Amino acid sequence: METILDIEKIMSLIPHRYPFLMVDRVLALEPKKRIQALKNVTINEPFFQGHFPGAPVMPGVLIVEAMAQAGGVLVFASAPEEAPRKLIYFMAIDKVRFRKPVVPGDQLIFEVEVLKQRAKAVKLAGIAKVQEQIVAEAEMMASMGDPS
Repeated sequence: METILDIEKIMSLIPHRYPFLMVDRVLALEPKKRIQALKNVTINEPFFQGHFPGAPVMPGVLIVEAMAQAGGVLVFASAPEEAPRKLIYFMAIDKVRFRKPVVPGDQLIFEVEVLKQRAKAVKLAGIAKVQEQIVAEAEMMASMGDPS
C-alpha cells in the first residue's frame, strides 16, 4: 500500500503521541473530502494487558478514537496552517456500531469522509475495516479550538 503521509507528517498535524497516537500512516487523502488511514494493531498495545487477559480485544471506544484521529488528520491536512495552532475536540458521536472484534495482528483501515464543515466545526462519517470487513462505524462531530 502506498503511503501518502508517514508517521512524522501525521505527528506534525495532530497533537497525539504514544501511547495514544492511533494512526500509523495515511494511504489516501482528498483534502476537505476523505481520508483512508491505517493502524497496525499489535499485542504490545498497553490496553491489551487488561482488555482482556488471555483473550485480547481492542476496546471499541479506541477504535472510534482512532477513526476520529484519522478525521483530525484529514481536517488539518486540508488546512495545514491551522495544525500547529489548534486542537480538535469531540463534540458528539452518533450511530456507532461495532460489528466484529479487533485483535492483535489485525490491520485496521479507516475510511473517513467529511459530511459538513463550518469554520470551527466538522461532521464526519467513518468506517473501520479489517480485511475488507467492516468492524465499526460512526458519525462524529468535532470542533477546532485553541489549546487551553
